[in-house]
Amino acid sequence: MLDIKFIRENQDLVKKAIKDKAVDLDLDALLKIDEERRKFITEIDILGQKRKQASKARNVEEGRKLKEELGKLEKDLLEWEKQFQELMLLVPNIPSADTPIGGEKDFRVIDEWGEKPKFSFPIKDHIALGIALDILDLERGAKVAGFRGYFLKNEGVLLHLGILQLALKKLIERGFTPMIPPTLVGESSLIGSGHFPTQRQEIYEVEEYREEKAKATKFLTGTAEPSLLAYSENEVLEEKDLPIKLGGISQCYRREVGGYGKDTKGIYRIHEFMKVEQVVLCKDDLEESEKLFQELNSYARELLQELELPHRVIQIATGDMGSGKYKMYDIETWMPGRGNYGETHSNSNLTDWQARRLNIRYRTKSGQVRHVYTLNNTMIASPRTLIPILENYQEADGSVRVPKVLQEFVGKDRLKPK
Repeated sequence: MLDIKFIRENQDLVKKAIKDKAVDLDLDALLKIDEERRKFITEIDILGQKRKQASKARNVEEGRKLKEELGKLEKDLLEWEKQFQELMLLVPNIPSADTPIGGEKDFRVIDEWGEKPKFSFPIKDHIALGIALDILDLERGAKVAGFRGYFLKNEGVLLHLGILQLALKKLIERGFTPMIPPTLVGESSLIGSGHFPTQRQEIYEVEEYREEKAKATKFLTGTAEPSLLAYSENEVLEEKDLPIKLGGISQCYRREVGGYGKDTKGIYRIHEFMKVEQVVLCKDDLEESEKLFQELNSYARELLQELELPHRVIQIATGDMGSGKYKMYDIETWMPGRGNYGETHSNSNLTDWQARRLNIRYRTKSGQVRHVYTLNNTMIASPRTLIPILENYQEADGSVRVPKVLQEFVGKDRLKPK
């Protein structure tokens, strides 16, 4: 959410962000509603002062009339405020000056690392490898969970948990507080993170039955980010405690409505998975937030380099980066079975866009209260990361070498067909 004062004073800039990010919002309509609500606020303030004066003068009849007028105006104001808040939630953040303009295919390659393997034999994709090694069962997964369901088995479980444990260990070593956050949350957490209202179709809803009250709706999170952010909702932090670095490990749930028809085979696009997520709260300083943004990206890249997986970093264009993001990188890892890179990580700087929605502030050394900046990054997501591991490390005999950094978790250096 942007500050309404900033919006009023920078209408052309905000309109450009709306256009570049392809957001369905009429800014002029929002500003008209804002103008009307401000008129009501002014009238209410004036009548409130008159009512105080009538009370001091012990003019009961005048006070009664003013009270009735105030009640009507306040009721009308509530309706204007409702419309105002609904539209304010749609206002996008202003993207960084170096963000490419365009859509999904207009990204900019920032860096590449690693040499893509060359195979002297016909390669298999992760599905064939997973079945042959008896570490993946998609058929029974679909039987139990439906479309995109899966079972990890045997060493597949050890690889999966080993990757997550390795990622969490690295974050702890770098000063992140490890957390297992709630994955079942209320609506306000997802409004605060910016997943609602625009990404509501991607979120699973769960009705909570209560005999004494009406049904309450909870939601399954698609990442630890909303919970880790809401941890500090409506709080005033101290500057000396910033930046706050959180490392959340959680189960994640996504309906993948937007991915209908894409990557329908295997474990690339699935409804539930696990992730180690980084969330940072820092001062409202662009230079500091950029430094932290690059640090978050470097931690994920360091992990991929230890896994010896070829990858590239791309900067996402305006139309593909999401409303709240100031700057966004993805990391794509080489997947031989696809003959292409596939997204494995996502890194975002959202400046104070989320903090304003969640009312997360900090007190400066001089006593000022300001909104924090927020950042988030995928340290690792699994089982998607198993795809490049299996496909890049496969051998001619159908076996798969285990990356050195994961051998202690798996207990062997090679997986062989069963």
